[in-house]
Amino acid sequence: GTMDLAYVCEWEKWPKSTHCPSVPLACAWSCRNLIAFTTDLRNDDQDLTRLIHILDTEHPWDVHSITSEHSEAITCLEWDQSGSRLLSADANGQIKCWSMADHLANSWESPVGSLVEGDPIVALSWLHNGVKLALHVEKSGASSFGEKFSRVKFSPSLTLFGGKPMEGWIAVTVSGLVTVSLLKPSGQVLTSTESLCRLRGRVALADIAFTGGGNIVVATADGSSASPVQFYKVCVSVVSEKCRIDTEILPSLFMRCTTDLNRKDKFPAITHLKFLARDMSEQVLLCASNQTSSIVECWSLRKEGLPVNNIFQQISPVVGDKQPMILKWRILSATNDLDRVSAVALPKLPISLTNTDLKVASDTQFYPGLGLALAFHDGSVHIVHRLSLQTMAIFYSSTAPRSMDEPAIKRPRTTGPAVHFKAMQLSWTSLALVGIDNHGKLSMLRISPSMGHTLDVNLALRHLLFLLEYCMVTGYDWWDILLHVQPTMVQSLVERLHEEYTRQKAALQQVLSTRILAMKASLCKLSPCTVTLVCDYHAKLFLIAISSTLKSLLRPHILNTPDKSPGDRLTEICAKITDVDIDKVMINLKTEEFVLDMNTLQALQQLLQWVGDFVLYLLASLPNQGAPLRPGHSFLRDGTSLGMLRELMVVIRIWGLLKPSCLPVYTATSDTQDSMSLLFRLLTKLWICCRDEGPTSEPDEALVDECCLLPSQLLIPNLDWLPVSDGLVSRLQPKQPLRLCFGKAPTLPGSATTLQLDGLTRATGQPKIDHLRRLHLGAFPTEECKSCTRCGCVTMLKSPNKTTAVKQWEQRWIKNCLCGGLWRRMPLSCP
Repeated sequence: GTMDLAYVCEWEKWPKSTHCPSVPLACAWSCRNLIAFTTDLRNDDQDLTRLIHILDTEHPWDVHSITSEHSEAITCLEWDQSGSRLLSADANGQIKCWSMADHLANSWESPVGSLVEGDPIVALSWLHNGVKLALHVEKSGASSFGEKFSRVKFSPSLTLFGGKPMEGWIAVTVSGLVTVSLLKPSGQVLTSTESLCRLRGRVALADIAFTGGGNIVVATADGSSASPVQFYKVCVSVVSEKCRIDTEILPSLFMRCTTDLNRKDKFPAITHLKFLARDMSEQVLLCASNQTSSIVECWSLRKEGLPVNNIFQQISPVVGDKQPMILKWRILSATNDLDRVSAVALPKLPISLTNTDLKVASDTQFYPGLGLALAFHDGSVHIVHRLSLQTMAIFYSSTAPRSMDEPAIKRPRTTGPAVHFKAMQLSWTSLALVGIDNHGKLSMLRISPSMGHTLDVNLALRHLLFLLEYCMVTGYDWWDILLHVQPTMVQSLVERLHEEYTRQKAALQQVLSTRILAMKASLCKLSPCTVTLVCDYHAKLFLIAISSTLKSLLRPHILNTPDKSPGDRLTEICAKITDVDIDKVMINLKTEEFVLDMNTLQALQQLLQWVGDFVLYLLASLPNQGAPLRPGHSFLRDGTSLGMLRELMVVIRIWGLLKPSCLPVYTATSDTQDSMSLLFRLLTKLWICCRDEGPTSEPDEALVDECCLLPSQLLIPNLDWLPVSDGLVSRLQPKQPLRLCFGKAPTLPGSATTLQLDGLTRATGQPKIDHLRRLHLGAFPTEECKSCTRCGCVTMLKSPNKTTAVKQWEQRWIKNCLCGGLWRRMPLSCP
């Protein structure tokens, strides 16, 4: 099967009120894998509340519903390019801009908006920010990411002084107005409204696209297929602090199905009008329908030479040399008669669409992003090629079983309308499709990257790898790719991802260093063999963050500083001096650079305690390193991380001289033992075995013996690893869709990965911990907390400590978790 159902989520029936799909149903999918859609909540008195629901695809039941305060039906929803702000527009001409309050994905506010009173909005878009990538599938073997994903020269719709793109939105109304709102950096909104052309007519459908030169193209139709589809060029500028709009008429077209005399009245209404992509203003998709059937056409705008009569050529020979050019719409393809189309979804992967590119796609057998989705009134979904409109894949919902060979025309009409999608969206990699049906139920479909072709295993892996790299470069969320990763693929995907990453330039590796760790962690969740590595990758993210924060607190002693920061000098000296005695390493450092305020040092104690505990845990687990099922295993041969821990031990040692109470607390069996220097000595020996500079070797017997003695000298701490994920992706089984209910956390079947691992599973009612501040919160925390949608990490919403150092630490994860996931507010649990 090319398309199968991953999960469905529906509303509970409440006695007093019901969620009904809103009449124009709007749905939008952001690059951070947040989905927004609308329903109307109707209570007994027939009062309507218009709701916008926002959910992340990993926890769909945990939906956040906003009372939108739109007075009329919501007609459009649009996410911005960063995937964290949402526009909503309604049939009263009101547009609202929603953003996250306190960076929480389940807390939204709408501070700004605009209004064209009483004039329903039919199309809406954010202005283009000038960022456009092109995917080069044929270069998926190239080493640099810059060759695989190149930046295309594309002008923003409007630039501020200095070339920074100006933010804002553009909308088209039923009465033929175009309205543009600009968000000034000050937070003020400049709005301006203009007619699309002098002769204003009704606009039933419209769409908006952008050109590389910074212009905007608007397509409109009045709903009748006997009327032309009109196109306009719109230019936005700011003149003396006011927004100015200039419009110009472009060539129009009549749908092909109306020019055929025998059938010109067969499809009286134009029901869908879409540009093939936001940045492809030259290709447009049209659908005309009657009560029971539809036809879809794809058109392209071409430059053509105008034949000139000989008379003119004699008068002016110049014309003869250069034929005048005009722009003309040409039909590219059309379908046969189809069942009635109920929704259309277009791909967002930036694959360019010239014929050579399409040939490349068929040579490389890379199918994601080539197809668009059509949903029909009989409940089926077809994926058709975005230019030729030939069917690539078909999904039949369980409500409409039928044999493949039976033609669509001859099927008897069933009584009453079948369940069908009223709105659909493809994910950003085109590997998943969400549909909202006429009962308000949400369905998540997987779309196989091979589109039903049998691909070589290696090639299938390479395509998934290519899309993972695309997400790594763009910063998009990669949840929809995980839907297609089988447990057997995990290890080779992680290895190959790492290989590709190490082929990049050092500067780029630096930028992507945390993103690749987060990506490896989410891949490792999918297989029981790699699940302990998830803990290791998260611990590594935490270690990198602590190391850079603590180093950034060091201050050069004298102002005319040498070229190296104290942090860099610390790294250099620790790498050069391989002495096992902590005090001999310390002597080489300028201790005055480490002098910090006493309160600051005390505030850092919990973080320093984690470093100390982690080192002790790692060394104590060295003797049984044959058990890779224990978290921490991968650190034992990781020279870079061990080197980082070694540097931090030196810093902690110096700070301990300034303020002994900030040192990690160890429970030792003898009073005289210097635990820090014991651990430093063993850590250094282990680090020498696998550091980058020297030859690697196995830890010698003596070191292993000493580590065996550790549990009798010190109490080995119980480390609080991150909880095993509560999300869906590791629990989805092929061919068995999960049935979920909005607002009710499911009791999910344990995933294949939750083997009873050491200390990974927590019973309810056990004390919880703030994973980022390393504070114990008690079994039923009284403080409000937030948790990460991607890794499940938990931390308090409000900071208990106001020192600058703590603020610096908290700034690292105020917007997103360390793994890049989104935060959501957690409900307070009560005993």
